[in-house]
Amino acid sequence: MSASEYVEQVIQKALHDPVLTAQISNGFALQGLIPDYFPSDEDSRGYATFLEWRNLDYHPKAKRRHHQPVETTRLAVVQYQMRRVSSFDEFAQNCEFFVDVASDYACDFVMFPELFTTQLLSCVEPTRPGLAARRLAEFTPQYLEFFAECAVKYNVNLIAGSHFVVEDGTLYNVAFCFGRDGSIHKQYKLHITPSERKWWGVSPGDKVNVFDTDAGRVAMLICYDIEFPELVRIASAKGAQIIFVPFNTDSVEAYLRIRHCAQARCIENQIYVAISGCTGNLPSVENADIHYAQSAILTPSDVGFAPGAVGAECNPNIETVVMDDVDLELLRRHRQSGSVQNWNDRRTDMYHVNWMEDGDSHKV
Repeated sequence: MSASEYVEQVIQKALHDPVLTAQISNGFALQGLIPDYFPSDEDSRGYATFLEWRNLDYHPKAKRRHHQPVETTRLAVVQYQMRRVSSFDEFAQNCEFFVDVASDYACDFVMFPELFTTQLLSCVEPTRPGLAARRLAEFTPQYLEFFAECAVKYNVNLIAGSHFVVEDGTLYNVAFCFGRDGSIHKQYKLHITPSERKWWGVSPGDKVNVFDTDAGRVAMLICYDIEFPELVRIASAKGAQIIFVPFNTDSVEAYLRIRHCAQARCIENQIYVAISGCTGNLPSVENADIHYAQSAILTPSDVGFAPGAVGAECNPNIETVVMDDVDLELLRRHRQSGSVQNWNDRRTDMYHVNWMEDGDSHKV
């Protein structure tokens, strides 16, 4: 075939070219062929392709002439259905499907719900809740290995919900972020609900962690923690731009506490908050038998942000995934010139938040 016919077949995905296919998949546009570029190369018949990588943020006829930078980060939240599984491999297969979907859509982050790993208790011998939680923690090495590999394999930063971990004999509820660069960050749940203490004997952590990623500075707060505004004040003071909240609620009322508090944190601190919860039933697991959720990506409430301050949200109580692009540059400008400036207008002469960290006192 001719060079033009070959290129057309590659663009239509009928043929695979090790170079051109990769370039087209990464957003390059074919503008033409260049003959006699490399005459001695018989395989290409001397041709080269003339490619253009277009800047999607460039608007040649824009009304405003000054430069407006855009720093978008694509988020995906999974509303995960709890189900019985026969093995860790079956659990991993269910999770990998959603990571693959997020990767197909070039997401920077994908988040799973709090304690969605409790479905692994359906494939072990039933026992009393406190012992079952520690039995679940035995899956930690497999959990860490699987999600660390997934993050790198699918090139996505992965908030793998939260999972029970035993350290020095103490049970913690820990959220993990697996970076696509191979890094692993974690956040202990800081406020333990009455049911977690009663059924499982969970102990609290003692520090708000904020960490840098290739797509923004982020923090994780697990479920109940988002109901305490001081924690997000601390995270914001440390530079967090996005708060990820894996949650697990059993009723509409419990879910609405998470939803309304998460929305309030967006407005109070002028940040983005993503929430991800479980749906479905798990009859064989105490304190995790029924679930209700409507997961969402929430924004500040001002001009330029999503209508209703909701970037995206799932339909209630069904398994699905939603995605949205959040603009970190818009967030910065909003703090400086928004209609209201909640962060800058705090009356620190009247009130502030004190916290202890690594033996030192801090204030914001």
